[in-house]
Amino acid sequence: MTAAIILIVAVVVGGGAVLAFNGLVRDRVRTREAWSQIDVELTRRHDLIPNLVETVKGYAAHERGTFEAVTAARAGALTAQASSDPARVGTAENVLTGSLRTLFAVAENYPQLRAVESFLHLQEQLTATEDKLEFARHFYNTSVRDYDVAIQTFPRSVLARVFGFRRAGFFQADADHREARPLGVTGPGAPTADRVRPHGPRTP
Repeated sequence: MTAAIILIVAVVVGGGAVLAFNGLVRDRVRTREAWSQIDVELTRRHDLIPNLVETVKGYAAHERGTFEAVTAARAGALTAQASSDPARVGTAENVLTGSLRTLFAVAENYPQLRAVESFLHLQEQLTATEDKLEFARHFYNTSVRDYDVAIQTFPRSVLARVFGFRRAGFFQADADHREARPLGVTGPGAPTADRVRPHGPRTP
C-alpha cells in the first residue's frame, strides 16, 4: 500500500514537472519568435535609411553633419542588432531615432523636397515600419513579461535554475519615441499618434 502511494505521488510530481518544463520551453520559444519579428522590422528600417539620406542630400547637400550623424547612428544600430541584446539594441535605436528626427527637420526647410514622390514614398514606408515595430515591441515585451514571471515562480523557478532558463530583457523605447507621431509624417491627412498607436494597456 505504501509503495503504491509513493508511486502515485512520484507519477503526479513527475507529470507536473514535465508540464512545467514544457510550459517554460513554450514561453521561451514564443519570446524568441517575438524578438525575430522585431529583428525583421529593424532590418527593414535600416534598409530604408540610405535611400532616404541620399534623397535629402540631393536637395540639402550642405547639411553634411546631419547626414554623417544618421549614417553613424545607422552603423551603430546595425552593430547592436547583430548582438541580439535588447538593451543594447534599444539604446542604439533611440540614437538612430533622434538622428532621423533631425533629418526630417532639415527636410521641412525644403518644400521642393517634400513634394518629391520618392521622398514621400520613403516617408510612408518608414512610417509603416515604425508602426509595425511598435506592435512587435509590445508583443515581445508581453512575451518577456510572461516568460520572466514563469521562471521566477515556484516550483518552475527550480526547473529554470536546473535547466538553465535565463531571464529575457525588455526592448525599451524612450518616452519621446513612444509618444511622438511616426517619423516623417507631416501635413494634412497624416496619421496622428492616436491612429497609429497600438490600443490596449502599454507594456514596459
